Amino acid sequence: MNYSTLKKSVALSLVALTGVASLAVAQDAPATSSAVKVFGGRGQYRTWSIGVHGGVLMPVAAIGGTNDFNKWDANLGYGLNIRKQLGHSFGLELNGTRGKLSGNNEGITNPAVRDFETQLQYAVDLRGVVNVGSIDFLRRENAVGFFVTAGAGMLAYAPKITTGAGQVIDWKGNAVGPADDRHEAKDYVKGFYIPVGAGVKFKVSERVNFNLGYTMNFVDADNLDGVYAKGQTKDKFSYGYAGLEFSLGSSAKPSLEWTNPLATMYDELKDPTLRQEVEALKNRVSAVEKSVEDLKKDTDGDGVADQFDKCPGTPAGTAVDGSGCPLPKMTADSTNTNVSGFEKIGFDFNSSVLKTESYPTLDKLSSVLRENGGKVTVNGYASSEGTAAYNMKLSKDRANSVKTYLVNSGVNASQVATKGNGEANPIASNDTEEGRIQNRRVETARN
Repeated sequence: MNYSTLKKSVALSLVALTGVASLAVAQDAPATSSAVKVFGGRGQYRTWSIGVHGGVLMPVAAIGGTNDFNKWDANLGYGLNIRKQLGHSFGLELNGTRGKLSGNNEGITNPAVRDFETQLQYAVDLRGVVNVGSIDFLRRENAVGFFVTAGAGMLAYAPKITTGAGQVIDWKGNAVGPADDRHEAKDYVKGFYIPVGAGVKFKVSERVNFNLGYTMNFVDADNLDGVYAKGQTKDKFSYGYAGLEFSLGSSAKPSLEWTNPLATMYDELKDPTLRQEVEALKNRVSAVEKSVEDLKKDTDGDGVADQFDKCPGTPAGTAVDGSGCPLPKMTADSTNTNVSGFEKIGFDFNSSVLKTESYPTLDKLSSVLRENGGKVTVNGYASSEGTAAYNMKLSKDRANSVKTYLVNSGVNASQVATKGNGEANPIASNDTEEGRIQNRRVETARN
């Protein structure tokens, strides 16, 4: 095929493709992105597409390098592709291309090989496609994007060469290659190749893209042109193409590759429903803050919040207990006060954790010790369940729990001594649960 015929073929193909695209534009309504959420997943978008392409196949690459022939021809190539978009900027594409490669050694005196023509039965590869310019953060919507590709694939080909003496050697039917059984000749040589390319895409409509691209293909063999002429070098070919890509899926969904994440985020943030929820949340937070302030309110300043204060209006400076009521005043010799008259502190089975119902008694004891001084011994006891050694430890833990509470409330640690008594001195029978409950206790005595 000469260059003039090639141009006419490519032009006719593009005219036909453009007509199909125009029809698709006329029938396609803009997709809405109002329901798209920032972290809503790929299911919100159209992610599959198919495409057709046609262009020029050449037995050279843009990066140069060695070639087995000094002149090359431009031949028609064509193919199909299927792509799955995995993210805004990355997708996987299965691509297939067919066509012909040819070249000659015109101008060389007495060449060993005069020309070649290779039928490319297929070149199929899986490649990654990275969109490097489809998201312009200064624009809500984009109509132009750039991409780069790379992958790996397999091709089948059959070279035919004409020697300088005019002999024609056709590999078709006599082909062997790296991926073939060398004991059986076949129609086509099979081998591996690496495609690397770049291009630009234009958004024709919500469903149609027009692509222009160029791919260099590096073959893992030196017989693509039927000649082993450069020692250890490998052959290569390139493909410049134009094509149309058609997005598949529901027209109500936008295409993932053209979606701008910032625009999606902005739309979600300015959603009136979300704003209403935020305002309602602010009101709830304000109500909670007011409730917390009310809980902290202490009108008489005695350190007990109003809602727990059973004696409101206590004069300033009055010592009060945990319920906000004044403590009984002590006499001048109160430093020797016997503090053993306080209620016993009870505990649950196998526990040294203070019950909240014991706090008022402990608060009164703390106030007496802080205001009047003196020392006290905290005696811990246990019921008879378990071993004697375990119960001794448990009784000590119970006594220490009371001491910790008193010290945390402001009592000097030197004012409180602790003693574990284990199962000794029961105040009720350990044969009944009611008795055992009474024996799980702490008692206080003045030193």
